[in-house]
Amino acid sequence: MTDRAQPTRRGPRAFADRLALAQSLHVSPICLGWVGHPSVIPAAYDAGINFFFLTSDMHWPLYEATRRGLADLLRRSPAIRDRVVVGVTSYVQEPDFCHMPFREVIAAVPGLGRIDVTILGSAHSREFLLRLPEYHAHRLDGEHPTSVRGVRATGATFHDRGAGLLAVNHGLVDVAFARYNPDHPGAEQDLFPHLQKRPGTLLYNFNSTRGHVKDERLLELGLTRRHWRPKVADHYRFVLRRPEIDGVLCGLASTEELETLHAALAAGGLDEDEAGYMRDLADVAAGRRELARG
Repeated sequence: MTDRAQPTRRGPRAFADRLALAQSLHVSPICLGWVGHPSVIPAAYDAGINFFFLTSDMHWPLYEATRRGLADLLRRSPAIRDRVVVGVTSYVQEPDFCHMPFREVIAAVPGLGRIDVTILGSAHSREFLLRLPEYHAHRLDGEHPTSVRGVRATGATFHDRGAGLLAVNHGLVDVAFARYNPDHPGAEQDLFPHLQKRPGTLLYNFNSTRGHVKDERLLELGLTRRHWRPKVADHYRFVLRRPEIDGVLCGLASTEELETLHAALAAGGLDEDEAGYMRDLADVAAGRRELARG
């Protein structure tokens, strides 16, 4: 691991960019989920983000601020509802019951009225194929007993990258969420090289900042000020340098973190040397290799 100066390259990513999702939706490359305070949601919308993520069951308490923030935003004007895209995930395994959690989210967020994207949570190959038909049924707008009104797209989150590859290459979902970061870069071998052209499926990343090395740990490792010390937001630059990734799902604790992310994206993606540095740093911090001295 060698010394590096702070990267400053610029790139094309911006909060206000829009990506086509399914046939009728357009979403920002940033999908905002967990937040530390309700005020982050309206601030994100004002900054250009229009894609929001909620959970309908697992981690429900952690998303209280997101639900409140969305309600606050939607109270501004009824017209805002058509300008935002709300995706909701469910981890319920039993297909016959996977529609009720979505309806509970609609009831819990005043002004929401509908869900735009239903997302199958933590999909693995067998469970994914079994549960997917029920998620597609949501898009029938009342023509099926388990449909959820207003749904226009279907997504899934994948810890199993093999299942994610299957879903993307065969167009089984409109948006897939996969995990990739400097501490877990396996997608560079078993996902990205095998992706086919996918005009109908967006690929978003999650857990982008997992494994971020804090300053205290860097000092323990002996990194001095002459070493580049990547910030949390640099992990999004690490992820978004990959052309295969369309966007990221992120959580933000404050409006200050929103501003920091905005500035980091304006600086552009990292080059491969800088990405390699971050992978090396993650390995050193995890004890998988030693820091090279000199």
